[in-house]
Amino acid sequence: MTLDAEGMSGIARAGLNGQAPRCDHLDLLPAVERGRPECKECLALGWAWKRLLVCLTCGWVACSDGSPGGHAQAHYQETDHPVVAALEPGSTWRWCYIHGRTV
Repeated sequence: MTLDAEGMSGIARAGLNGQAPRCDHLDLLPAVERGRPECKECLALGWAWKRLLVCLTCGWVACSDGSPGGHAQAHYQETDHPVVAALEPGSTWRWCYIHGRTV
């Protein structure tokens, strides 16, 4: 087995069957109550959002980067809460801001 510069095997780094490595930030998430399905900042500014995201650390709901305000990312920059999820019913999409990828 070959090891990379960090001492990890290529298989461990890449994940099983070529999948992306697991995001450790998911293991640190508490159970949270989600906020109302609205972006408070957009409402205050009279803006419409395209998609809502929920912070999986504190439950804060805000608009996505594709919306005029990008308030979910602003929340991450203010709080360092790493993972958000799509608020759409049945969606399993989650994003880790630290890793810059879906998890």
